[in-house]
Amino acid sequence: QRLTKNGKFMTHKGVIEHEKIFDKEEGEVVLTNIGKEFFIFRPTINDFIKKMNRRSAIIHPKDLGVILMWADIYPGLRVVEAGSGSGALLITLMRAVGEEGEVISYDVREDLQEIAKENIKNFLGEPRNLKFKIKDIYQGIDERDVDRIILDLPCPWEAINTLREALRPGGIVLAYLPTIIQSEKFVKALQKKDFFLIETIESIVRPWNIEGLSVRPQHRIVGHTGFITVARK
Repeated sequence: QRLTKNGKFMTHKGVIEHEKIFDKEEGEVVLTNIGKEFFIFRPTINDFIKKMNRRSAIIHPKDLGVILMWADIYPGLRVVEAGSGSGALLITLMRAVGEEGEVISYDVREDLQEIAKENIKNFLGEPRNLKFKIKDIYQGIDERDVDRIILDLPCPWEAINTLREALRPGGIVLAYLPTIIQSEKFVKALQKKDFFLIETIESIVRPWNIEGLSVRPQHRIVGHTGFITVARK
């Protein structure tokens, strides 16, 4: 829920008018209509991604963190991403490459790119180093000598020749896939095209409850969401 001039935030502890929040700094307190206290904080990227508007499944924040590390994303890189989806991966990549870097996002669905653009605008503003392209990446990538290619597509092995043409020597390709069958097929395609240092992983998060004398893992973990396969040209 975004703050609006006449908006209201409804809770089980009362109602907060949005206008009471506008002039507050992080960590300040605002009262509901029945006098209950709430602290004001800006949403983290984790908070925003979980609540943002979406029309397609998103990459879970726990996997986004792994993607940044395993693909070695840092400021100044030129990154190609496909597909755009609702923008969770794009927001993460844009923050990582910084103003010195560039992200080019491919998708065949303009409607999804419009949702991604709106989510990115709501969280990051309007970055000048982000480009959108309506194009099937299986048919080719326009850019050459890119540093990284990050794929959230069902059949990345169909783009294997395109990946080799677009990546610079030493560049990294990473694919996020829901099943191990897809991951295996992609790995075998990478091996045939002389990609090296190939690795497939999944991440599982187990939250813990620490309250008084109770120190135990929570009953529900954040289990399998997808497989991440990474390789170098």
